[in-house]
Amino acid sequence: MKKDKDLIKKLDAVIDPELNIPITEMGLIYGAEKISDTDINVLMTLTTIGCPLYEVIHDDIVRVLKEDKNIKEVKIELTFDPPWSPEMMTDGAKMDIGFL
Repeated sequence: MKKDKDLIKKLDAVIDPELNIPITEMGLIYGAEKISDTDINVLMTLTTIGCPLYEVIHDDIVRVLKEDKNIKEVKIELTFDPPWSPEMMTDGAKMDIGFL
């Protein structure tokens, strides 16, 4: 799946509820693409399988993307391949949580 720059920019507004860092900087978004004028697919992961905050993140992704009134459908595919690791975070995010 492609990483549409405009969609990724919009997803910067979705904040991880535990760490207060954008999910894009966390490295949770593997892809985001418009498949039609009204439909978007997002491929993402979580920091852990069974993360209890998935529904919050999911709903925030849908809300942010549907701020564009032309968007009718947001499909989010969850994957753990490859599994998330802290190396996927931006340097800024690592600094925010004390990894650097």
